[in-house]
Amino acid sequence: MKQLRKEDKIISNVKRIHMIGIGGSGMCPLAEILHSKGYILTGSDNNESDPLKRIKNMGIKVFMGHNAENVKGAELLVYSAAISQDNPEIVAAKEQGIPTMERSHLLGALTRHYDNVIGVCGTHGKTTVTSMITQILLLNKMEPTAVIGGRLPLINSNGIAGKSETMVCEACEFVDTFLQMSPDISVLLNIDNDHLDYFKTMDNLVLSFHKFLKMSSKAYINGDDELCRKAAKDIAADVITFGFNSDNDYYAENIAAGKFGFCYDVMAKGEKLCSLELKAPGRHNVLNSLAAFAVCSEQGVSAEGIKEALEKFTGAGRRFEFLGEYDFTLADDYAHHPTEIKATLNAAKQLSYKRVIAVFQPFTFSRTALLKDEFIDALSVADKVILTPIMGSREVNTYGIKSEDIAVKLNDAVIVDGFDNIADKIIEIAEKGDIVITMGGGDIYKAAHIVQEKLG
Repeated sequence: MKQLRKEDKIISNVKRIHMIGIGGSGMCPLAEILHSKGYILTGSDNNESDPLKRIKNMGIKVFMGHNAENVKGAELLVYSAAISQDNPEIVAAKEQGIPTMERSHLLGALTRHYDNVIGVCGTHGKTTVTSMITQILLLNKMEPTAVIGGRLPLINSNGIAGKSETMVCEACEFVDTFLQMSPDISVLLNIDNDHLDYFKTMDNLVLSFHKFLKMSSKAYINGDDELCRKAAKDIAADVITFGFNSDNDYYAENIAAGKFGFCYDVMAKGEKLCSLELKAPGRHNVLNSLAAFAVCSEQGVSAEGIKEALEKFTGAGRRFEFLGEYDFTLADDYAHHPTEIKATLNAAKQLSYKRVIAVFQPFTFSRTALLKDEFIDALSVADKVILTPIMGSREVNTYGIKSEDIAVKLNDAVIVDGFDNIADKIIEIAEKGDIVITMGGGDIYKAAHIVQEKLG
């Protein structure tokens, strides 16, 4: 029996819930789950979007814009971390004595409503592996519930409410939000130097992942990653390893480059389970697919069932997502950390393009300042680079960092401001046979969409 927390009791005692930013990628799947469980929902948002259309099509009432009147009749108000405390709906809820709950606490409470929760964590690859596991379970008729950090093309959504007791969740370490969850099975992909503005030291970061693994009864970890092994030390859970080395429980052999991704043999304790031909580019996706394979194999899915589902997987939304073929190929990727950027650009280099052009939007001043040299090293893999000014998001630039500090160290880089201008620059410099990849954790994808509109 999972230990209940304060927010679980709130969820159990209310029926009417209002969600601020209900069309957001993190809120939409939670709304779908609550709706499937019979809660009466309302929501508000500032922007029309595909997830918002999905919400409206369920019959959920959505208000455009944030107003105090929108919370009328609600017994609980849910908001995402991006919503400030002076939001008129939060202010009204507090004035009226309506309980409020941040999104990660709601997700945590929902994980305690399912008997088989699979939480996927790690610095890189969470969205891809959560998507892969979800796709495998869906195509093998296991009807999971899922909360994904990106859009899964199979369902054209960030999540789904299933009928089984299995819930697959992306578990993000940022400000320890994943410690709100109660995973039965944990998956740890890697540990890298991110969010150190919050964690301060790598030891603190490793300790956070250790706490997450400790909550589960079974943990799948990257056995090739020294910090993952450290995080899994002295936990009571059964530990299953995956990786490239043959001393892992699940490992890859005979890895070779294919047309769209790598091919390899899936091995488990010396036995070949099947051969896989991935449609998701990059060597890192060998590791991602191995993690998904290990988890789903031990969920009772046959090797053939996993193989068929993975070979149909073309990536999650904004994870090396091919957007269009013109004279050049246009793609988009969420890569916002140097390790991810390097992996994406190397994956592009392994395909048969003439040049790789990176269009990168640095995200947060703290990360850009802390990892400046690593960004320079990663972006140097590209043949040409277009940089935008830094997107500060929640931060003030107290670091004195700017995109020029990166551009000056690259061989062929320009800085362009404004998505229309970026789109024009892409069309101007991209040649036949090139691939252009927009990259970043912010809204750089908008430039790619403008290119699509301009080139039809």
